Amino acid sequence: MSTIADIPAKAGPKEWLGLAVLALPTLLLSIDVSVLHLAVPHISEALNPSASQMLWIIDIYGFLIAGFLVTMGTLGDRIGRRKLLLIGAAAFGLASVAAAYADDPALLIAARALLGIAGATLMPSTLALISNMFADARQRGMAIAIWVTMFSVGIALGPVVGGAMLEYFWWGSVFLLGVPIMGLLLVAGPVLLPEYRDENAGRLDLTSALLSLVAILPVIYGLKELAKDGLAVLPLLALVAGAALAVVFVRRQRTLDSPLMDFRLFRNPTFRTALVTLLLSMLVAGGTYLLVTQYLQLVGGLSPMTAGLYLLPAAFALIVTSVVSPIAASRFRPAHVVAAGLVVSALGHVMLATADSTSGIAQVVTGFAFVYGGGGPLVALGTDIVVGSAPPEQAGSASAVSETSTELGMALGVATLGSLGAAVYRAGVELPPGVGEGAGDTLAGALDAAKSLPAEVASALADSGRAAFTDGMNAVGAVGTLLALGSAVMVAMVIKSPPTGAGEEPATGDEPLVKAAE
Repeated sequence: MSTIADIPAKAGPKEWLGLAVLALPTLLLSIDVSVLHLAVPHISEALNPSASQMLWIIDIYGFLIAGFLVTMGTLGDRIGRRKLLLIGAAAFGLASVAAAYADDPALLIAARALLGIAGATLMPSTLALISNMFADARQRGMAIAIWVTMFSVGIALGPVVGGAMLEYFWWGSVFLLGVPIMGLLLVAGPVLLPEYRDENAGRLDLTSALLSLVAILPVIYGLKELAKDGLAVLPLLALVAGAALAVVFVRRQRTLDSPLMDFRLFRNPTFRTALVTLLLSMLVAGGTYLLVTQYLQLVGGLSPMTAGLYLLPAAFALIVTSVVSPIAASRFRPAHVVAAGLVVSALGHVMLATADSTSGIAQVVTGFAFVYGGGGPLVALGTDIVVGSAPPEQAGSASAVSETSTELGMALGVATLGSLGAAVYRAGVELPPGVGEGAGDTLAGALDAAKSLPAEVASALADSGRAAFTDGMNAVGAVGTLLALGSAVMVAMVIKSPPTGAGEEPATGDEPLVKAAE
């Protein structure tokens, strides 16, 4: 039976100020996802990289974040989460300066690689620290809701901020955004953030760390290449190799006294369901975001900065629903709140599935806002379920699992739904005689080819390309509808947690893992 001593202490002003400090690097990392794409033409002009070098400049950051997340999450449990966060912040700031002033493609690739490794230290550390700072379930849900909304805000602001900086400064200025933010984190972190480590953690298994890296990187590489070029031998071999190494990794973890990832966490059906639903949600979000941003610019004719402004309603919708969700979960079952949000997302996908290429901007923007707004309850409450289900000493590992699921979901979305959209485009676009193959692969290629054609032929090609691209987005919207509805049913049937205000006893690290999460 619970006593007064068992009731989790409420977080005070210091913890909420610490949350603001933790939210800043999250905002920065999500801005960095979208801002680099705007700078690509400027980098090409200034550094003259080869096509292969440019791909590495773009991709190496995400590759290494995904590859190091699990290792860094567990490392933080061992050496201290605040210490790892501050080390990562210092490295990120230095790498940002190196990237901003790189005068050679190889140096920029190296700087981006260091940014990825440093970014992998920031993500699980911030989420794990939130779980330590906010012991009260309702406050923790609100804190995580605020934290996760910074992703969407950053993604939406990326084109706006990046476009403004590229308009007035040189291409390297987009990387300097990280310097003052990381400087603030280094100054305020030791004052506002607690330190937490698992005193009973064993030695970090370097073999497991290497296996996690070499298992994830081939998978991410294969997915990106399949999304870009379609079926090919090398990407398929990379996927097979990554899957095989993942099996070796899992088997090794089950033999270690101090595993890099404790797979006992997966015994809990609530934990598993939350992870799978998060992965599917990120899969849909990744593919949808890719196509909607292109639709606004290539079909709607908007500039990158204006397109970013059109994405703000979706970011605002996510903020509102993420903040409101923990309040709703205090009165209704969290699963019902999440399922209701997924139904709203499904309505948004229906709007994307029925938009057209001539008058669909308002419908696409509204539908995308429904997709993001409906995903808010899942992101806020689902992440809380994942992290809250783990004992305190394993919060970093659980955070890393959650973040890895998110990264893989985004990559899968770009690969699978991006490939679906591209396939529909290739099947539907009508090319006039003599036009190169590039016009038949992407809408950007078709619009570029149209510039050198006679007016009437150019107009026909552009209209055909825009219609074919919209058909691809419609197909992705239909898939998103089915996945959102299926996820809603799965969550409602499996997750049985009572309302957070129902007075249940808090889970502690001394309870069995399965019971702690249920």
